Amino acid sequence: MGINFRQETFRDDFTFRNSPEFIRRFPFPFHEDAYMYAVNIEPHVQGPKDSVFENLIDVDEHYVAEMRDRAMVLAEDPLRCQSLPHMTLAGWDLLELLMTEQAKGYPEHFSLTREGDRWRWINRPLGIDDTFTFGDLSTLPYGPMEYITRQSQGDFCILDQRDGNLWMDAGMVTTQADWSLDFDIGMNFFEWHAPVPLAHEKGIFTRALKFLTNIQQGKPARRLNWTMTINPRLDTSPENYHKWGTDRTTVTPENVGDKVHLRVELQSFWRLPRSNALVFPIRCYLIKMDELVTQPKWARRFHRVLRDLPQQLVDYKGLTRYRPTVIEWLSKYDDGAPTSPGFGPD
Repeated sequence: MGINFRQETFRDDFTFRNSPEFIRRFPFPFHEDAYMYAVNIEPHVQGPKDSVFENLIDVDEHYVAEMRDRAMVLAEDPLRCQSLPHMTLAGWDLLELLMTEQAKGYPEHFSLTREGDRWRWINRPLGIDDTFTFGDLSTLPYGPMEYITRQSQGDFCILDQRDGNLWMDAGMVTTQADWSLDFDIGMNFFEWHAPVPLAHEKGIFTRALKFLTNIQQGKPARRLNWTMTINPRLDTSPENYHKWGTDRTTVTPENVGDKVHLRVELQSFWRLPRSNALVFPIRCYLIKMDELVTQPKWARRFHRVLRDLPQQLVDYKGLTRYRPTVIEWLSKYDDGAPTSPGFGPD
C-alpha cells in the first residue's frame, strides 16, 4: 500500500496539516519532563513499523509538497545548494545512498536499476524516469548532490573530514531553523556551532566531534533536535527573515493552537564509502499545538519542558516573545499527572 501524498503549502495560505496517522508517528523529542542539551546520539537503526524510524531514510505524506517548496526556494535563491569542487565524489556517494534507501524502503514509489555504471532511477511521485552513467556529470541535469536532494525530504550537509575536524563543504539547505549554508560553507564543526549557548561550556561539542569523526561506514547514528516555528513554514532562513520574523509577533491566546508549531529535526550521520565524507541529513517535522495536544502525554510534557526551559535556551531558540502565551495555553492540558517514560504517546 502506497503513501497518500498530501497537496499542501508551507507558505502564503499555509494549508499544511498532519493526518491522524502522521500525528501518532511524529518524532516527539522529549523523553522526560525537562530538557537540556546533551550528546543524545544513538545508532541509527530501523525501528518500529509506522514510525519515522521504520526506514533509515523516511518518506511521508508531505513528500510531494515539500519537494515543490524546495524547488521554489531554489528558484528564488540558488545559493541554498552549494558544493565546493573537491566534494563531487561525495555527491555521488550521497546519490547512491538516497536512491538505495528510498527504493528499498518504498518500492511502490521508487525504483533503482543498475547495470554496471548505467543506472535507471524512477521516482513515481515526482514523475521522474532518468537513465544516467554513475560518475559522469554530463548525464544528469544537475550535479549528483543537487539532483538527488531535489527529490529527498530534509536538508543535507556533506562534511569533509580532515585535520581532526569536520568541514561543511557541501549542502542542500532549504528548510533550516535560522542558519545559513551560504554563511557556514567552508566552516569547521566548532565555527558553525559557535552561536549555541551552554553546550560549549559543558564540552558537548568536543565529545560530539570525537564521536562523529569515528563513525564507520554502515553504522550511521542519529539524534533529535527541536525548536518552534510560527506557521508551518519550512524555510525559516536568515536570508528570508524579513518574511517570517514578524510571525512571532502574531501569536495570541486565541490562535496558539493553529499557528504555533513544534519543529523537530531528525539528524542522522552517515559515513560515505568512496569519499570518506560524513553526510548529515537534517529532516524537519512540524506539528501544530492543536495536533500535539491530541496526545495527552505530549501535551503535559511539552507544557513542563517549555515552562522550565533555561532562559538562555529560550532566547537562542527565538521563543522569548511568545513563550508565555504558549505556556498559558498548554497549561489547561496539564492536569499534573505523571508522564510515562519514553518518547511515544500513551
